[in-house]
Amino acid sequence: MLTILGSLFGGLFRLAPELMKWLDKKDERAHELAMFDKQIEADKLRAQEKIEEIQTQGEYTLDAAGLSALQEAIKAQGQMTGVKWVDAINSLMRPLITFWWVIVLSTVAEVCMYISLVHAGVPGIDAVLKLWGPEEKATVAGIINFWFLDRVIRKR
Repeated sequence: MLTILGSLFGGLFRLAPELMKWLDKKDERAHELAMFDKQIEADKLRAQEKIEEIQTQGEYTLDAAGLSALQEAIKAQGQMTGVKWVDAINSLMRPLITFWWVIVLSTVAEVCMYISLVHAGVPGIDAVLKLWGPEEKATVAGIINFWFLDRVIRKR
């Protein structure tokens, strides 16, 4: 009986290291797989960052090209043709368009809206504040930028 028990325990003790090696290999493979997954995630993040960098660089290039084109267009518009009446009309176009749209049409539209709001029962100050919203502020900023940016570009 001791021989059988000795053989049985001897066999189990002999298999124990092999079982430990097998479990260790299994854990090692799981760890390698997890590390491989992490590496793939890191590569995806790097690729996404590179794509965003390229897109940003492309947008910057387009913006620079657009500004350069605007500068060239403004320069070309400022060139005199030598024909006095053509040069006179060319130099009057911006001021006339600005005067018409900003002073005449815009003012008439604002006055009509103000009158309409007051007739609807809105107090005068509230009517003015309703008329002066983000769109109007953006329009005024655009006009000021147009005229003053043009002067800065022409000076260069």
